[in-house]
Amino acid sequence: MGLTPNIQKSGRIARAITGVLTIALGVAFWFFAWPEAPVIRTIAIVVCLAAGVFQLYEARKSWCVMRSCGIRTPM
Repeated sequence: MGLTPNIQKSGRIARAITGVLTIALGVAFWFFAWPEAPVIRTIAIVVCLAAGVFQLYEARKSWCVMRSCGIRTPM
């Protein structure tokens, strides 16, 4: 069972850009955010990095999980 491409070039570009920005946010949290709340900081870092990597995966495969679930996205 493979992933059927369901997004066009503009959607791939948008996902790649947001993936890179989300990873950059995770890295920024790693260096600058909430030294007094290490658990929240760690959760935020892991979520941002995982979401960014997943968005890059979606861009690479021309596939969107939201569209696969039947939710229409504007791109």
